[in-house]
Amino acid sequence: MLDINLVRKDPDSVRKNLAKRQDKEVLERFDALLKADREWRDLRQEADLLRSKRNAVSKEVEELLRLKKDAKKKIAEAKLIPEKIKDLEKRAGEIDAQRIELLMRVPNTLHDSVPFGKDADENAVIRESGKFLKPSFEMKHHGQFAVELGCADFERAVKISGTGFYFLKGKLAILDLALQRYAVDILTERGYTLVTPPHMIKRKPYSGVTDLGDFESVMYKVEGEDNYLIATSEHPLVSMYMDEILSEDDLPLKMCGLSACFRKEIGKHGLDERGLFRVHQFHKVEQIIFCKPEDSWKHFDELLGNTEFLWKSLGVPYHIVNVCTGDMGIVAAKKYDLECWSPREGKFIELGSCSNCTSYQAVRSNIKYRMKNGEKEYIHTLNNTMIPTARALRILLENFQTPEGTLKIPKPLWPYMNGLKEIAPERRKK
Repeated sequence: MLDINLVRKDPDSVRKNLAKRQDKEVLERFDALLKADREWRDLRQEADLLRSKRNAVSKEVEELLRLKKDAKKKIAEAKLIPEKIKDLEKRAGEIDAQRIELLMRVPNTLHDSVPFGKDADENAVIRESGKFLKPSFEMKHHGQFAVELGCADFERAVKISGTGFYFLKGKLAILDLALQRYAVDILTERGYTLVTPPHMIKRKPYSGVTDLGDFESVMYKVEGEDNYLIATSEHPLVSMYMDEILSEDDLPLKMCGLSACFRKEIGKHGLDERGLFRVHQFHKVEQIIFCKPEDSWKHFDELLGNTEFLWKSLGVPYHIVNVCTGDMGIVAAKKYDLECWSPREGKFIELGSCSNCTSYQAVRSNIKYRMKNGEKEYIHTLNNTMIPTARALRILLENFQTPEGTLKIPKPLWPYMNGLKEIAPERRKK
């Protein structure tokens, strides 16, 4: 969330920035926050004045008694003050709860380089890589192709788990692991620490990394427990430092998260129900950086460079999109999407996002660092999807599908496939 001190310092600038999102509810929420914050501060000030008055009246009573004068009127006045303070504190507590809730729902301020726009149609393509060709043969749907290779089973997954689930088998399962290992090796060689997080976290830390008011609808909650299945390793990796103060010498802190991810989102009916695009469970390698505020934009470019290196090395065409103001989520100050080319559909498929969240998550999660002069400041957090393997498999099943019905393996993955360079159809086993 936004630092309330910054909001108080220049509310007009914050409101002007939030207006770029073109969301009336956001501005209404911000105005309600300002009103609640003023009321809360006024109530606290009034209570403090009453405490001072109580102390002063008590001294007057002591002095009157010492002089053996009539103190009944002052004693009666003193007895009324604690009840008034109690009422003020109660009202202040109620307003404070509203204030915090509103503050948690106000989105991050946007970086000046975020293009102004209403929705995804106005996102700006800033860079392209590869040739966006259409297939020279009738390409099979990636799910159908995976089944014909003998490497996936969607029907039995639907039977036992419902739509949005899948079995990977044999060489395609190995390819999934190969993508994970390749991504992890790239990052660890570049100084990122591999972390495998818990797959469940509690509500309080979860509310520190995202707005559950918006995000809770796509999350799985464990019935009867204060736990949610993680939607991305970003969430436990950021929240692991909740309520901590890091040393300046610890920064930048770079992590490579490897985990299963669980989401309620699902693709359109039909073929996508037997596919690997929008699914309820998948593996993902994530990049996380904690850094000093002055370094975050440098690291933003670094994170994106890591992901671009991976996709270029695999030989997959892609482009980078600067997400516009009206299409931004609540947490990021700026976001780039990496979208890979789908030759079968002749369009781009989102594979991941690179986000600079500035201090937004750090304020929500109370994560600071101590500078060498002893002062404390909120860190900046950044995240970027290195690779979501289910979606990546879809992209490979299209871009490396051959007219002969085989799947070519990109060269960088050969060592992780025990030297296998191609997957040919296998006889299906019952």
